[in-house]
Amino acid sequence: MATTGGRPSARTPRGDRNGQRVGRNWLVLLTGALAAAILATSGIGWAWVKHFDGKIQRIDPFKGLTDRPDTGSGKDLNFLIVGSDNREGIPKETLNKLHAGGESCDCTDTIMIVHLNGKRDRATITSLPRDSYVDFPAHKDKTTGQQRGPSKGKINAAYTLGGPSLTVATVEKATGIRIDHYIEVNFVSFVSVVDTLGGIEMCTPKALRDPKSGLDLPAGTSKLDGVKALQFVRARYIASDPTGDIGRTQRQQKFITQVLAKATSSGTLTDPLKLKNVLDAVLGSIKVDEGMSPQSFLELGTKMRNLSNSGVTYAQVPLKSIDHQVPEWGSTVLWDDAKAPGLFRAIREDKDLIAPPEKKADGPSPSVAVAPSPVSVEVAPGDISVQVYNGTPTTGLGTRAYDDLKGAGFAVAGPPRGSNASDGTRTIIRYDPKWSRSVKTVQAALPGATSEQVTGLGRTIEVIVGSSYPGLTPVRVGATNAETPSADPAAPSPAYSAKSGDDVSCKK
Repeated sequence: MATTGGRPSARTPRGDRNGQRVGRNWLVLLTGALAAAILATSGIGWAWVKHFDGKIQRIDPFKGLTDRPDTGSGKDLNFLIVGSDNREGIPKETLNKLHAGGESCDCTDTIMIVHLNGKRDRATITSLPRDSYVDFPAHKDKTTGQQRGPSKGKINAAYTLGGPSLTVATVEKATGIRIDHYIEVNFVSFVSVVDTLGGIEMCTPKALRDPKSGLDLPAGTSKLDGVKALQFVRARYIASDPTGDIGRTQRQQKFITQVLAKATSSGTLTDPLKLKNVLDAVLGSIKVDEGMSPQSFLELGTKMRNLSNSGVTYAQVPLKSIDHQVPEWGSTVLWDDAKAPGLFRAIREDKDLIAPPEKKADGPSPSVAVAPSPVSVEVAPGDISVQVYNGTPTTGLGTRAYDDLKGAGFAVAGPPRGSNASDGTRTIIRYDPKWSRSVKTVQAALPGATSEQVTGLGRTIEVIVGSSYPGLTPVRVGATNAETPSADPAAPSPAYSAKSGDDVSCKK
């Protein structure tokens, strides 16, 4: 593996320069199948639990960890689930069939915190962007055995530098969330799991084609076998979806909900042979911490057997920048240090991220001034790079728009600039047509603006502010934890976005 100054190079942790990295986000996809396996343990008996327990490789990712976060309520559980890029033992012809050639890396491409609440009736899945720029605690180098001091880098390189222990320590330091259990999975069994479930139905409003992953999916609903499902979740070079990782993450979330729905509604959990095949495929390729005993699997399954998509919440870490350049690491992702702590605090305090609808009191409701309801968008503001220009002679108007966009979570590329590309009255949104999904979020935030396509402009969307600029309209991705307007007009806007599995899944 190439290194720079003793660290993994920026190229290595980010990877996928040729579209051939396979390990990326496989565990996200296997979570549904693994959840089904856990849910089923209460019905298959102690003998089966012991049988499958023998297939699981155990490690100690907590050895030597110090200064760990508090346990919180003590009743909830936090799982750190990571996906590794490991192709050992897979024939070359199989890899070629799956469009999965190239070299594997000793790193994690998926990092998720799965939070199970104290009642065991809700789960929250929070994906941590693999390029997140974070602090690495002091650790023992995995390769040399030498002690290393604190440093900074991309979160997915923690595994490369210090293995599972440094991965756990890095996540705990970055989020303040204490990790109770560790699960590591590679993508080897993905295809067989999907085929064992009898395929997964997937819906898409438009055709999806990616020559690098091999995906060729028509608009509408299609039934995916294991190979097609693998192509679907790997795809990141789709002409009709230029958002890359953003769109892929949304597709993977939808895939998880479809797997969980299929596993809980197709008889898999009550068919001993089918269940055994699924469990064999999943559990034979995972590593777990030593605390995941057969008894803990059985107890967890008993408590979670009624969990469904409506009880699963998907949360997004608020971001400040998706292209923060760092020497030796290249392009990294910065979390919003003002908003991200609110998400992690809610998880630590075992709170539901999506509040239930407020009950209406009897009698007429008092007239209360409320903030405008957020407009639902597909791409989060934090995933969109925006540059502000002042198209008027009015001093400070560009700064006002800059502050508004930054406050709404957009990744503002730099300070406002002057521009003559406006008549001084209209606010104009200039964008590259390759970023047609991202611009919809900006258009929703600026409903009165005029949009202009500029081929070759690149990923950064330009906002040229005119004198008619009225301010921003609030937007949100899916359902938020404040979807019902607060009766208090001074109540703060939500610091994070979250949506339920029902909102993500393919609805009939």
